[in-house]
Amino acid sequence: MGGCRWERILQLRRGRPISRIFGTTGPAWPRLGRFVYHLTRPLYRARFAAKQVHAPDSDYAQRQSEALREKLARGETAWLVGLGPSGHNAGVALVEASAARGLRLISNDEEERFTGVKHDASFPVNAISVLRKRLDERGLSYRDIHAVAASWDYTSLSPVALRAVVEHFPASLPLVHPSCMPKWDFHGSGDVVRSAPGRLAELLGAPAPIPIICQHHHDNHAAASYALSPFGRGSKPVLVTVLDGFGDEGAMSLYLAKDGQLQCLRKNFSFFDSLGVFYSVISSTQGGWTTLSSEGRYMGAAAWGDGDRLTNRYYRGLREAFHFAPQGEVLVNRTFGNWHHWGERKPYGQPMKDLLGEPIPSEKMWNPDAVLRVDDVQHSEITRDRCDIAAATQLVFEDALFHIVDHFIRTTGSERLVLTGGTALNCLANMRLVEHYNRAWYQRNLGTEGRLQIWVPPVPGDAGVTVGAAFQFALQGGARPGEPMQHAFYCGEGYTSDEIETVLRAQGDIAYQNIGNLNRPGMLGAMADLAAYIVSRDGVLALFQGPAETGPRALGHRSILANPCNPQSLATINQRVKYRELVRPLAPMVTREAAEQLFELSDGASGDDYSAYNYMVLTAPARPEAYSLVPAVIHKDGTARLQIVRQEHDPFTYAYLQAMGRHVGVEASVNTSFNVGSPIVQTPAQAVVALQRAKALSGLMMISNSGDFYLAWHNIDVAPKDSGRQLLSWLTEWKSCEPARHSVTV
Repeated sequence: MGGCRWERILQLRRGRPISRIFGTTGPAWPRLGRFVYHLTRPLYRARFAAKQVHAPDSDYAQRQSEALREKLARGETAWLVGLGPSGHNAGVALVEASAARGLRLISNDEEERFTGVKHDASFPVNAISVLRKRLDERGLSYRDIHAVAASWDYTSLSPVALRAVVEHFPASLPLVHPSCMPKWDFHGSGDVVRSAPGRLAELLGAPAPIPIICQHHHDNHAAASYALSPFGRGSKPVLVTVLDGFGDEGAMSLYLAKDGQLQCLRKNFSFFDSLGVFYSVISSTQGGWTTLSSEGRYMGAAAWGDGDRLTNRYYRGLREAFHFAPQGEVLVNRTFGNWHHWGERKPYGQPMKDLLGEPIPSEKMWNPDAVLRVDDVQHSEITRDRCDIAAATQLVFEDALFHIVDHFIRTTGSERLVLTGGTALNCLANMRLVEHYNRAWYQRNLGTEGRLQIWVPPVPGDAGVTVGAAFQFALQGGARPGEPMQHAFYCGEGYTSDEIETVLRAQGDIAYQNIGNLNRPGMLGAMADLAAYIVSRDGVLALFQGPAETGPRALGHRSILANPCNPQSLATINQRVKYRELVRPLAPMVTREAAEQLFELSDGASGDDYSAYNYMVLTAPARPEAYSLVPAVIHKDGTARLQIVRQEHDPFTYAYLQAMGRHVGVEASVNTSFNVGSPIVQTPAQAVVALQRAKALSGLMMISNSGDFYLAWHNIDVAPKDSGRQLLSWLTEWKSCEPARHSVTV
């Protein structure tokens, strides 16, 4: 979409000036809120410090930071741990810091992957156990950990919550009820965090509690996302936006980064003036899914609605949810939304009810991330009204995002943008940004020859702030960004052949075969060709190899693969494999060459050989030929959330895509996450359970650390299924096609 058109759209408000305020903005009692915050904060800090949990600016934190600076100056290597002890997406990250190599991410182990509980908020016992194993493998112990940094400033969270409760006193008192913010238990989280030094010591074998240094939540988001980006080692200024539900210092934070250092430009210090909360509330109460599970689904549904601001009948009214203030500030109309009084329990003000109707109550929502009985899955009807509201929500979100970004690009002149926080997963909005801020826009508005370059990490949400905590502490201690991130395979570890076979042997309804070893000459290509042969005949295969991806996108290590050339693949995956809504799109994985053939890659994502397309966080318009070549992965709006696969980082998946080119004529595949009513699978046991649940999953490919290649399928002798019988037929056909395949064990 051209720059001039976007500028006209951003000013178009049906005859209403952009500066006009509808309803009310800001807290009713801001001074009372600040008073309560400043009164209680020292008390909470002292309470946490007594348990070895220290504030970001505490004396202990400053001493450890200075010690890190001295260690790096001596040429030593420092090991840092990022810990998410509580709050959704608990986990542990391990980071290496050195003067020679800068910061290097070793691992980011998400607790949900081991427990099977999506967005697990419990203390990360399993992830810490993996951390101890990682230390042991490197000849390290708890003594070698320079510092443990926490993903939030937990010492300030309760004072921030109390400030929110009294800002609209007495109408906001219901916020203290657990049902109003069900994903957050501030009191319970505090207890867990205060016990964390002792529990961490016990799990790592230390004789005394291990001190924890809290870090500000949004600073963590910004630090990791900037340092891992292609822009982290450059001297040009980089704009970093952190927009999520809320952090410990507000819901919107803007930074300017340069030479390895972050400068905060603004934090809005508000729980409620939040793009993340706005999108979460609407997507949940109109989509009918629980929060944290609703946002991505709603973005998919938006493509089915009216995406034109001139004709969408909900856009004009929904736009009044925000006031676009000067200096790029965005304020929520607190007459329209009511989450500042009742949170998720009664989130609509009367104008919002008049526009959208009553919200779907929590007891009538479906939690798509809970363990499910697939035979009981029933989805809500797809209606024009519901899809148009989703489209209007997406449009208003984009308006607000543009208002923020536009101001800071104009004031800083930056040509580089890193988006992070949960809203950065809105891949459609990300595409709109790179489309708009092109060379013509920079020439017209700034008089320069530049254009916006964008990057989004694979884990911009809260599962990534464990990494960010360690990175933020390290940057403050004089460390510098290392090499840019190239892949996302940092969660957990791969599995041995014995571990895989033990699980497979225990399942009577699953048959399997060790077909060969990928390290033998020619076998990697042969196994990749077998996978492509099955998929090209409309089989659906799951792929399980090595460490899992960190973040919400499967990228070739825990993926389900299908034929992109068959338009029926979309219905097969949604209805008979994943049991999910028909509005959900399928994403393509492609080689670099196929990406250019099928999609209009943006110059604004070209940094580091288009690495912005590595993680399914940025959509691209489909070229005309893509509609006939890969119809299964073109969404309703003509875009696709693609992933470019690199041979050097994922040899097997790359070879599979090349084989798809030989079998179907295009080096592309459907790629969706390997999970069925659970988080992305982590362990062999979880992988087999997903195979058992998914009726139309033809088979499961499992690759051990030593290269052994296992193929598992539904055992037709125990539980006759067409998918198992069909897979055996394809195996026989494939083996008989060429003499070279006769040596393969099938």
